[in-house]
Amino acid sequence: MPVTEYKHHMMGIRRLRLLHLLSIGVLIGVFGSSCGQPPKKPVAPALDVAQPWTDPELDGNQQRSAQLRELTAATTNPAAPAYVITHATIMTATGEVFAPGTLMMHAGAITFVGPDSASPPAPAGAQLFDGTGVVVTPGIIDAHSHIGVYSAPNGRGGNDGNEMTAPVTAQARAEYGYAPNDPQITRALAGGVTTALILPGSANLVGGRGFTVMMRPARIADEAAFPGAPPTIKMACGENPKRVYGDKGGPGTRMGEYAAFRAAFAEASEYERKIKTYSRERAQWLARRDRAAQLNAAWKTKSTAPGIKGEVGPTPPARDVKLETLAAVLRGDVLVQVHCYKAADMAQMLAIADEFGFKIRSFHHALEAYKIRDMLVQRNIAINTWADWWGFKFEAFDGIPENAALFTEQGGRATIHSDSAIGIQRLNQEAAKALRAGRATGVPLTDSDALRWITANPAWVLGIDSVTGTLEVGKRGDVVMWSGSPLSVYSRPLRVFIAGEVAFDRAVGAPLTDFELGNSARDRNPQESSQP
Repeated sequence: MPVTEYKHHMMGIRRLRLLHLLSIGVLIGVFGSSCGQPPKKPVAPALDVAQPWTDPELDGNQQRSAQLRELTAATTNPAAPAYVITHATIMTATGEVFAPGTLMMHAGAITFVGPDSASPPAPAGAQLFDGTGVVVTPGIIDAHSHIGVYSAPNGRGGNDGNEMTAPVTAQARAEYGYAPNDPQITRALAGGVTTALILPGSANLVGGRGFTVMMRPARIADEAAFPGAPPTIKMACGENPKRVYGDKGGPGTRMGEYAAFRAAFAEASEYERKIKTYSRERAQWLARRDRAAQLNAAWKTKSTAPGIKGEVGPTPPARDVKLETLAAVLRGDVLVQVHCYKAADMAQMLAIADEFGFKIRSFHHALEAYKIRDMLVQRNIAINTWADWWGFKFEAFDGIPENAALFTEQGGRATIHSDSAIGIQRLNQEAAKALRAGRATGVPLTDSDALRWITANPAWVLGIDSVTGTLEVGKRGDVVMWSGSPLSVYSRPLRVFIAGEVAFDRAVGAPLTDFELGNSARDRNPQESSQP
């Protein structure tokens, strides 16, 4: 090999050896530096502010507001003074009767009820009533009324009880059509009624939500609302819906009615499934977001990583207020009230309730409930019926005056309702008629049984029995002082208390609504020109 070529060859070998040694040194340095030292913790990247975690539910269009009234607040009324009624016959509607007895109220609640001999001293400043010859009962509760949504004077202007635009209008609410200045309110109050369930009419299969009110005039509907009363919904089967919609595209038969019920609840079930899916996905998204925030807080001073990219949360399903209410029925969040006369129709509604997994609270009118009273009592379903209305249409021909008595004998909850702005003024007499019919047929009923038909039992139907319907310590001061037995046609309410305040005093007269005050002013000034 030439000398020059040999020198170039040796220089190449030396370069390779040098690179080899440098490589070995680098590896030794790397591994040697880590020997005996703890490994570094992995660094969690910070949140990526350029792509934040966005929550579609916080979009103003998706906000879901709900004004919940606390039922526990229904027994408190700080403005109410102390009242003491002594030497009266007190019918508590629990089965106990105190004669002579004492009842005390303060700040809206009953503080004592019992015999005179056991009563504590009257609170300082309390107003005392001598109840000699007086009978004291809970306030009457009407579980089926249309006062306010069919307000007086009768006419199209006050006809707000039936939204007859579709067979299913679950989105409608009686509260939105309630006229708190309806003169019929004070007439019912003068009859001893302290609470009522105001319902949409019976034109529709699902007419909408009911509205539980304190029976006194108000400026706006919210002021009349019974605090914390659970939501209710009005449904109807039988003749009325098919008569109204037979020429409007149906349903025109009972077959069509029950098919429409099933279709509506099937749609609501699918809506509820979407809501549950969304709720699950949102919970998972929130968990991921919270975990990312925790990691970021722990490592934000050390991290140099590009960051955890945010993600958009799941979008809520499009809101449907009709299906929202029906889905609440399926969840058991709404008390179902069903207008139904015939035993066969009630059985069909039970089948639909079973198919879709909801419960019926009460059948209203229910003139043939006596035929299937065992089925209804077994399911803990109440009935709201009349004393003796029957025969005004085909499905009402099998009504009997012993209906409430036979249902009670079976162990069920019967109520006597009005469904009438006139009948609501004498519900005590209607209960007395049903009591007489039951006793005449051999059903052993007490006066307390009849009193419960218009107090404790309708309170249960409305879901407010924990705070009213009976005279017990801690319950609301919804109380009536009668001139005699409440089951006598000759007795009249002397005073009516609502939440511990005097709402009606016969010596003073019924309060006027603002509607009547305006008329009174014009009557006093007949020359004043009326305005359209």
